[in-house]
Amino acid sequence: MAFQAKKLINDPNDVVTEFIEGLVETYPGLQYLDGFPQVKVVLRADVSGATYNKVAVISGGGSGHEPAHAGFVGEGMLTAAICGDVFASPSVDSILAGIRAVTGPMGALLIVKNYTGDRLNFGLAAEEAKSEGYKVEIVIVGDDCALPPPRGIAGRRGLAGTILVHKVAGAAAAAGLSLVDVAAEARRASEMIGTMGVALTVCTQPGQVTSDRLGPGKMELGLGIHGEPGAAVVDLQSVDVVVSHVLKQILSPVWTSSWTLEETNYVPITRGNRVVLMINGLGATPAMELMIAAGKAVPRLQLEHGLAVDRVYTGSFVTSLNMAGFSISVMKADQAILQRLDAATKAPYWPVGVDGL
Repeated sequence: MAFQAKKLINDPNDVVTEFIEGLVETYPGLQYLDGFPQVKVVLRADVSGATYNKVAVISGGGSGHEPAHAGFVGEGMLTAAICGDVFASPSVDSILAGIRAVTGPMGALLIVKNYTGDRLNFGLAAEEAKSEGYKVEIVIVGDDCALPPPRGIAGRRGLAGTILVHKVAGAAAAAGLSLVDVAAEARRASEMIGTMGVALTVCTQPGQVTSDRLGPGKMELGLGIHGEPGAAVVDLQSVDVVVSHVLKQILSPVWTSSWTLEETNYVPITRGNRVVLMINGLGATPAMELMIAAGKAVPRLQLEHGLAVDRVYTGSFVTSLNMAGFSISVMKADQAILQRLDAATKAPYWPVGVDGL
């Protein structure tokens, strides 16, 4: 039976605006752009496009995934985040306003998750910005490993691995690299990541009724971060079984087509490689359960897949409102990527306690 979801909010139409207000009150290094709340852009308080002498790294998308993306604005990571309404791409005008606000002579890199609305609106804003004289590059992130090729009309979805791309690009920009080089590092990082999610419940948007699509004793493999259907609904399993399945899905070869019998890998990871692991809570998963998953994933990566795990990031980075579950991201690492991940940042939600050895 459907029922109205319980949420600690005011007007459901104001949740994004009020989230941004609370965020900038909590973190003085962040501010929102003029035109708020119609234009919902969070940016570094110390950056002005007219004088900024480094590449601006900009991302964003629909809200409901907090702390992504605004929680990762800060020196060494994102310069600005463009916030759409819940699960809705931000408008072209908002994206363009963000580009104008923080982009100096070094240009801007837009990091966009692979969803049709985001690709369309960020792409249109980028073209308009270029016509105004700004230097702009776009990197599309599609790290989803849940669905087999051809992986839908739009291709692989952008998931939690996007945050690792933010970090690599932000560190490269902070080091003073050119726009071409920052974009190249971000693009290379995006090609090294595979992610798959598992959900125990679907999410409920503010003001909407709770869905009962996932009944008692059921879980969904590969559920999208907007509640899109995944690869399969199965009986609830132990975390050992879930972690094992997800890692195999990310790391095992897949058929590119049924008639050519060609195999490929979602990510270019083979035995002996070094990797980074991210355990990402989807919004309603206790830290205890996330840490249990991390503790089971590391030895499986080491013993079953023959990988050296160099870094582990565990927490809630890209959520889906109140969805219970987690995603696992595995990223091929080398010294250059580790250097970017270890670089200092003031982004409030990056896990600064994870350091290299």
